[in-house]
Amino acid sequence: MSKKKLDTGGLVYSTDPNFSVEVEQEEQETLSISEQKLKVKLDTKQRAGKVVTLVEGFIGTLSDLENLGKQLKTKCGTGGTAKDGQIIIQGDYKIKVIENLQKMGYSVK
Repeated sequence: MSKKKLDTGGLVYSTDPNFSVEVEQEEQETLSISEQKLKVKLDTKQRAGKVVTLVEGFIGTLSDLENLGKQLKTKCGTGGTAKDGQIIIQGDYKIKVIENLQKMGYSVK
């Protein structure tokens, strides 16, 4: 997993022994499947010329995003990741991903 940087508002060090940084929780509630508008596209930028399939536009919790990513990776039989509101599938699986998302009930562009 990647390390998350803690936003301290520019604070570097505090001498107060009781000081603690308040972390804001920004997770959104997951929209229903019919309300999701996902975009599927191919991308090669910053990937040494390798093609990946991106699924963008998911609105919801990280765990729901990871579950959807796991389902898509299983259906395509390949690896990938889910982070920052997008799912990255290794390889050119655009048609297969669109078909599977539509079978699940998602609105796909």
